[in-house]
Amino acid sequence: MRDLCNTDKPLFAVLTKLTYSAYLNILWLVCSLPIVTIGASTTALFYVTLKMAEDRDDSLTRMFFKAFRENFKPATKLWLILLAVGSFLAADGFVLRRMWSENIFWTLLTAVLIGAAVLYGIVLLYAFPLLARFENTTFGILKTAFLVGVRYLFCTLLMAAIYGIMGYVIVFVFTPAFLLGMGLCAMLCSFLMLRILYLIGGDPDAVHEEYDHDKN
Repeated sequence: MRDLCNTDKPLFAVLTKLTYSAYLNILWLVCSLPIVTIGASTTALFYVTLKMAEDRDDSLTRMFFKAFRENFKPATKLWLILLAVGSFLAADGFVLRRMWSENIFWTLLTAVLIGAAVLYGIVLLYAFPLLARFENTTFGILKTAFLVGVRYLFCTLLMAAIYGIMGYVIVFVFTPAFLLGMGLCAMLCSFLMLRILYLIGGDPDAVHEEYDHDKN
């Protein structure tokens, strides 16, 4: 009986994490309904999932809304900047998708746009997790997200694959998987990023255990 219980412990732990990620995904969806709050909602999500990766999660709802409230201003500013840049890149891509093969100028411009989109994706992957863990200026977060994403490229590719696979599964394989969606992606990415955050100064015993200072 004891051996059976020991065998069930890892399975129970996995099921618990999946349940938590589904719950956090619902919180994230609800708090992201006004598009302007997606930044604060994503930062709060990663604050909790990073704590989960450390096995330091306690009262998910309280942690989520505390992080949402106290990160609202910097996260919203960061999100609006990223949204504007992403919209610009998407609009340019829409224009160039029919012109890229007409001559060498448009081909080169399309290559530059693709490169910019890749760099943008790297920053997008890391910006909100970094904001959830560190106090920094908006420019500092963007710069650090780029440098970390390039420095730890293998982790970046794995994170991109997680989001890509989840998107594919939801759209083409099993639509109800959206109930896990962003919550599961954030949790898996948090496990991948945790070591990196420690290496760049994210002391698990000192950083953001409690929000004692407002962010600017």
